[in-house]
Amino acid sequence: MVGRMSEPTPFTMDSLRHAAGADLGVSDWFEIGQDRITAFAEATDDRQWIHVDPQRAAEGPYGTTIAHGFLTLSLLPAVTRQLLRISDAGARINYGLNRVRFPSPVPVGSRIRGRATIVSVDEVPGGLQVVLAVVVEREGSDKPVCIAESIMRALV
Repeated sequence: MVGRMSEPTPFTMDSLRHAAGADLGVSDWFEIGQDRITAFAEATDDRQWIHVDPQRAAEGPYGTTIAHGFLTLSLLPAVTRQLLRISDAGARINYGLNRVRFPSPVPVGSRIRGRATIVSVDEVPGGLQVVLAVVVEREGSDKPVCIAESIMRALV
């Protein structure tokens, strides 16, 4: 990762209640090297050749290994931590996802980053539920690599 150009957008629990529609900007770039892909394959027991066998993948549809879609998805918490700070939340937890798509692959050696917008903020027992629209883009590509609605809870 390269250092961020700006700080996360700061909120309090109170100001977050009124933040639907807020554009949170863009995260740092994350390098997706073969070591990261292989480590993810080992952690998830998903060792499909398209991810872990550079020689075979060179003959495949992308000409190289590609990251797992779920590897890209697993970086959403890191992206959103860079974009959103809630100063008086006691905890922030991932609550789930409403919709996820992987419109294009992430070839090994790519750099990706995320953009996020607050879709909605709702009261829940113990805090707030925040739905974020996150678009993950690959450097040099016009097509996103992941589009997701991520749900997090900010707890007091």
